[in-house]
Amino acid sequence: MSRAPIPLSIEFFPPNTPVGADKLKTVVQDLSVLQPEFFSVTYGAGGSTREKTLTTVRDIAALGHDAAPHLSCVGSTRENIADILETYRAQGIRRIVALRGDLPSGTYVAGEFRYASELVSFIRETQGSDWHIEVAAYPEYHPEQRYAKKDLQHFAHKMKCGADSAITQFFFNPDAYFHFVEEARKLGVEAPIVPGIMPIHSFSRIVQFAARDGIEIPRWVQMKMEGYLDDAASVRAFGIEVVARLCERLVAGGAPAIHFYALNQSGLTLEICRQLRWLA
Repeated sequence: MSRAPIPLSIEFFPPNTPVGADKLKTVVQDLSVLQPEFFSVTYGAGGSTREKTLTTVRDIAALGHDAAPHLSCVGSTRENIADILETYRAQGIRRIVALRGDLPSGTYVAGEFRYASELVSFIRETQGSDWHIEVAAYPEYHPEQRYAKKDLQHFAHKMKCGADSAITQFFFNPDAYFHFVEEARKLGVEAPIVPGIMPIHSFSRIVQFAARDGIEIPRWVQMKMEGYLDDAASVRAFGIEVVARLCERLVAGGAPAIHFYALNQSGLTLEICRQLRWLA
């Protein structure tokens, strides 16, 4: 069987129903043929999916795979974060995705942490070096930061607080990723910066995500997608081709790994890998 030339990882969100949980187990088994380094599991605003995240991580671990829960700190206390880390430690979890996160709608108390850098520092100061800490990166710009230079400085500070590696927000412009990495290296960031890749499950949904998060969709991609109208088969095939070529360019340019945002589905990620000949 063929295999990707660099490590892969795959992200899920916690299912809301027992049916969704059973479906995700099947998705994990389907995607396991890619031999991913780990599966990550998101964490709702203000920790709103804490128990579901833990349950999903346990389910993935029970299937024999490494799992990395997301952990957001905004709205939390140090005691609360320490308790969550101890729970994961008891489950044998040693990789975590440390994020600032968002407060639930209607909540205005930020808690004891303001930034992800503070969460990273707290983990290192209280837990030592036996955690692999991933953080987020924004190759185009953080949606709440008007100035790219300041965003890059914040990222470098976050890495220097003790992060082991970073996973980027999804993007379609490889030059934005390579430029971001180059600029981060100038600021002394030596750790791996892994590109995050979003398969095009729904182009209208991608457009919504991109508008919300300040992500550029190349005009030629948008025009061609819009030209397909209701031709779902053509939209799917073109989306697979676009993302596969993006991955190809990233690997050729030296990306250390690829992180897929699978949205709890397996089909498109597997098809992209087949097109890349990373899967027989």
